[in-house]
Amino acid sequence: MIETSLLRGLWTPRHKPDGARRDRPGQFATVLIIIFLALGVAWPVSAAPPGQDGNTFFEKNIRPLLVERCYECHSKQGKKIRGGLSLDLKDGWVKGGDLGPSIEPGKPDSSILIQAVRYEDEDLKMPPKGKLSEREIALLTQWVAMGAPDPRTGEASPAAKAQVDIESGRSFWAFRAPVDPPVPVVRNTAWSRAALDRFLLAGLEEKGLQPTPEADKRTLIRRATFDLIGLPPSPAEVDAFLADEAPDAFARVVDRLLASPHYGERWGRHWLDVARYADSNGLDENVAYGNSWRYRDYVVNAFNQDKPYAQFLREQLAGDLLPAEGDEATTRERLIATGFLALGPKVLAEPDENKMEMDIVDEQVDTVGRSFMGLTLGCARCHDHKFDPIATTDYYALAGIFRSTKTMETFKKVARWYEIPLATPKDQARLAEHAKQVAEKKAAIDALIQHSNERLQAASGAGFVLPKAPEPLYPEETKAELKQLRDALSQFEKKAPVMPAAMGVTEGPVADVRVHIRGSHLSLGETVARRVPVVLASTGTPKFSASQSGRLELARWLTEPANPLTSRVMVNRIWRWHFGKGLVATPDNFGALGGRPSNPLLLDWLAQRFVESGWSIKAMHRIIMLSNTYKMSSAFSPEAGQVDPENLLHWRFSPRRLEAEAIRDALLTVSGTLDPTMGGSLLNVENRGYFFDHTSKDATNYNVGRRSVYLPIVRNHMYDAFDLFDYSEAGVTNGDRATTTVAPQALFMMNSELVDQTARTLASDLLAAKSSSDADRIGQLYLRAYGREPVPAEVARAGTFLDRFAEGIAAYVPDAPERTLRAWQALCQTLLASNEFVYID
Repeated sequence: MIETSLLRGLWTPRHKPDGARRDRPGQFATVLIIIFLALGVAWPVSAAPPGQDGNTFFEKNIRPLLVERCYECHSKQGKKIRGGLSLDLKDGWVKGGDLGPSIEPGKPDSSILIQAVRYEDEDLKMPPKGKLSEREIALLTQWVAMGAPDPRTGEASPAAKAQVDIESGRSFWAFRAPVDPPVPVVRNTAWSRAALDRFLLAGLEEKGLQPTPEADKRTLIRRATFDLIGLPPSPAEVDAFLADEAPDAFARVVDRLLASPHYGERWGRHWLDVARYADSNGLDENVAYGNSWRYRDYVVNAFNQDKPYAQFLREQLAGDLLPAEGDEATTRERLIATGFLALGPKVLAEPDENKMEMDIVDEQVDTVGRSFMGLTLGCARCHDHKFDPIATTDYYALAGIFRSTKTMETFKKVARWYEIPLATPKDQARLAEHAKQVAEKKAAIDALIQHSNERLQAASGAGFVLPKAPEPLYPEETKAELKQLRDALSQFEKKAPVMPAAMGVTEGPVADVRVHIRGSHLSLGETVARRVPVVLASTGTPKFSASQSGRLELARWLTEPANPLTSRVMVNRIWRWHFGKGLVATPDNFGALGGRPSNPLLLDWLAQRFVESGWSIKAMHRIIMLSNTYKMSSAFSPEAGQVDPENLLHWRFSPRRLEAEAIRDALLTVSGTLDPTMGGSLLNVENRGYFFDHTSKDATNYNVGRRSVYLPIVRNHMYDAFDLFDYSEAGVTNGDRATTTVAPQALFMMNSELVDQTARTLASDLLAAKSSSDADRIGQLYLRAYGREPVPAEVARAGTFLDRFAEGIAAYVPDAPERTLRAWQALCQTLLASNEFVYID
């Protein structure tokens, strides 16, 4: 009965205050999931790693592995086709060799290739000279489980491959400098007061469509508040906005939210996805990045300060090389910013130190390419890019910049990453004082030993020879005193002040890099001078100093207004984080395999405004959020849905689910348990310490009231609530989180300790208002959870729910106040588990 009542709450349709029904796709998703489970229907699960499509995964992980470990015997390039199996083209493994097709996509256990690399058959072991590493086998297995995506077609021989066509490449839309297009002329001038609106309205009018009406004020403030600070609006904030009839009422709401310190926490978290932020290394040695939190706090503060994006970019690439401004705090901040380059996962136990170094460089090149340029530069490590005009020489020109950068302190196992000392004179004075006290305590022990030896010598006579270890001969009280002094010294030494440091980079030995044939450092080709990719050099080619790595030159070139990618990529990210989908649907890939702009003129217009504003992200928020495009309701139009089912023309505001962090933070907020403390570390593992002992259990504590942005991000062992709700893959750049619907999400909202405790706390808070009626409490619950008042039917249903629930548990909960609390707890949980709570319109 209790479970049935809870399900009825989840089935309840949503209503506007006027009682008009508001259905949405997926309204009954929770119940459907439960039915699926009850019927034993398998729920579809994708094997693709979050943040990577299949082709990207292949180019990043599989092609280099095949080149290095398989091509010698199974490719035309290696001039050997043993067993009739060629692996340098997709057709090769599809047709297979003497044993037939070598891969069954989606079925690694049935695939001959996987059986061979696992050494499952005594007569079929590949490679025969030595088994692949466990990581390499795992990558191949994962690839096959994904369906074996493989973009390779055509002739595999490098000799037959045409050279990269630079001139043709420069004609591609992403490599042409942004233009400042004229604002389109539209018929509905009353609706399109803002220039942004006209770019979209022109497309709608061309298709004979109209934008949906403006959203009601309750919907609008909830949308904007979650959008900018990642938290629900308070009932008081909603009431104030409803009462404000001024024309600029919404503009002042936007300004208030942009001024909130919570803004940096929300939008800084978006950037941390791009920066592949984590508090651990992941991969082979999952050790603590004990100082990575300083970079996270730098990002949060940068967004709150509205640091110009150009400056933000330059500091992350080359903060240590920027001219000094005489401000110690600024210098420190810039050093911390370079943590962007140091945060990636690393194989710290890699026995080949040269390979480890180049793998780290590769990760940096790939991250810089995807995050700032929207290009998959890492695909050119082993060969010219198959789809974009990026040559292998372009890749190694950039690799030289990062190989001339010091990221690691040592490559010897277990390798240690470099950290930047941040100790101030005050910090150093504390350390010196501690060292002084240690010396004094040691001196006191030495003095006691010397005194005791002299007394022992005097008491034993002239012929006595003091033994090498005289302490056993001391009086018991002296032994006890020595033990006390030594124990105190040991404890005091453990309390030595830890000098602050930050993950980051600095300059290393400057040198250009030779092409690594097929990506292998064991086979070297021509030396390539450090430079920018040739296809982009038409916007200006910086001169690279012989005495510096070139990171500063690269950063300055990227932030030149004429650069065709930087401003476009960032405004597209901002648009995506506001609307759930970018004008370019692939925010990390503006190349040939990426999406094309749904509105290229608007993209360029926004890019121009971004640069004109001094690269102000907050200025972009105002341009976007004060438009009628942003204010549209999510009402569905069958006519528009037929013409534009994906809403690429923006005829309505697309509803979307909150991200994992916003769901958790909203739960804490409505229950009044959110701790607003900002910054700092919540790790319980010391820097460079291991997260797992022999039990393989992670002792990280997530049961805290802090905002989710401050919770530890442990690679390969993500917090369950994050994992369930599509948290970003923390090992790779990802500016486009997926939104999936799977059964465990519903089970989490129904059974997790977090939701259970949140609902109980919220219920206790509502019941504490002794003078309120149940109807008033129900009204307050709806205001806190949904930002709206309940309609009469919802009040009636909730009252019935409370009565029936209390009646249903009376047999085993004899205490009346406890029954009441549990009934309210169940009602609170029902509302918190609904779509209305986790979706924004």
